[in-house]
Amino acid sequence: MTRVSPVVSAFLFPASYPSLPSRTRINWDVHVVSLLQSTLINVLALWVMWADTERAGMNQTERVLGYTGAGGMIQGFATGYFLWDLAVSWKYLDLFGLGLLAHAVSALVVFSLGFRPFVHYYGPTFILYELSSPFLNFHWFFDKLHMTGSKAQLYNGLVLLATFFSCRLVWGTYQSVRVYQDVWAALQNPGPGYRPNASASVNDDDMMRFSGSQVVPVWLAITYLGSNVVLNTLNFYWFGKMIEAVRKRFSPTQPSEKTTELVEGVELTGTEEEEEEGEDEDEDEDEDEDDARADGKVPDGGVKLEEKNNAVRRRKA
Repeated sequence: MTRVSPVVSAFLFPASYPSLPSRTRINWDVHVVSLLQSTLINVLALWVMWADTERAGMNQTERVLGYTGAGGMIQGFATGYFLWDLAVSWKYLDLFGLGLLAHAVSALVVFSLGFRPFVHYYGPTFILYELSSPFLNFHWFFDKLHMTGSKAQLYNGLVLLATFFSCRLVWGTYQSVRVYQDVWAALQNPGPGYRPNASASVNDDDMMRFSGSQVVPVWLAITYLGSNVVLNTLNFYWFGKMIEAVRKRFSPTQPSEKTTELVEGVELTGTEEEEEEGEDEDEDEDEDEDDARADGKVPDGGVKLEEKNNAVRRRKA
């Protein structure tokens, strides 16, 4: 998709995309992938949660060890994306930062373990974190399309804050408590025949056919829950940064200062002109030096010819 985005983006935004610095174009392409993926996975996850009767009838045991085909589809799309996200975050670590790398690692661990299966039931539940991602990407695109501070960006920012708070902080925290309770119950009742407070469902054999011995290893619980804690911590941290960024962006009395706050790789402070100016300077630094050498001002030794000639004249005098 990052190969398709440059062609499509240049066609749709001929006045903006081609003129962006190379680092910003990379960021643009990544946000295109994120926008399309988050939109698709959100629709699919909501559909699975609404229409998958097998999932709806799961008991506590099946929520920890069960597996359904519809849930597997969500796990597959999510794991594929976060694997790609991890590769991109590592390759462009200086561009996206350690926070996004930690998010990619934790998300990949959480969704990969669903194939074991382990708390597979919660795959569509936690993928709804991504409901805020389209608005986060739109916020970034508004900056690059010279719409910083516009009403469209303001309204989008309000929706972004609302969805981020409700989906990641409220819904995410509530569902995290539920998964902690289910995993704790599984750890307290190890071994075959684990059936706490639940009767076997109609399709129990199908949903539990991959559960093996039905024993939940301690390391597995710690790995999953630890990754979940990292994701929730990042969500609370990023929400605080978002509040601060929106306040700075739209406050008319706020003093102008250049700062960078990353929320899932999206810069929420500063302006697009400042960012692109800095990137242009970085990219053109070597070219400027080469041009200066070609003009006879800066030789390879780094000493200006003009200064050298002046020194020779003084010695002769």
